[in-house]
Amino acid sequence: MAIAAHAHVNVENIKAIYLTAEDLKVAASILYNAYFDDPLFVDIFESEREGYESRLRSAIREELNAFWVAKQPMVGLFDDERLLAVACLTGPDSAFGAGRYWHWRLKMLLTAGFFGTRQMLEKEELVRQKIPAENFHMLSFIAVHPDLQHHGLGHVLMRAIDSVLLEDHKSEGVAVYCTLPKCLPFFEDGDYHLIDDLQVGHITGQVMFRKRP
Repeated sequence: MAIAAHAHVNVENIKAIYLTAEDLKVAASILYNAYFDDPLFVDIFESEREGYESRLRSAIREELNAFWVAKQPMVGLFDDERLLAVACLTGPDSAFGAGRYWHWRLKMLLTAGFFGTRQMLEKEELVRQKIPAENFHMLSFIAVHPDLQHHGLGHVLMRAIDSVLLEDHKSEGVAVYCTLPKCLPFFEDGDYHLIDDLQVGHITGQVMFRKRP
């Protein structure tokens, strides 16, 4: 779903809605563009080796499919029927993390390779070990369409994430692993606090946590 570079969006008209199966293809495209240059994904899926784009696309597609099958919360911002931004979370039941379904692991091994699959799972477990809480959501993906950034949609998405958190009384907060320094102020504005630095592969990022309001 292409959006012209000069497109303008009225934040007042935006609705936050849980994604349906029909939204996953567009969501995958938004996430692919957002994470193409992310240092962690560049490292995990070996951008210097031929086929990086294909491995990244496949990994994001399989992640979204796994989220859908496991009924994990995926929220989109919509302007009418246009999907503009996406946030994907894992719920307080951490079994979804390391215990990804066997068919997800098999597909990831075939598309992203053993190294990429192992590091995707390892990253989540390392982040979980850092969080000073037992039951919490984890923000796995967050992205705004590249043509609509800097229009306030990220902050609308942050409020939607808070709503997901408040719907689950077991959750003590939301964790995120930030590997892009330019994104730190965004999370800090959203009341996420630095827990610790964490190295995954060759990349060092920041583990952050927002306590339940």
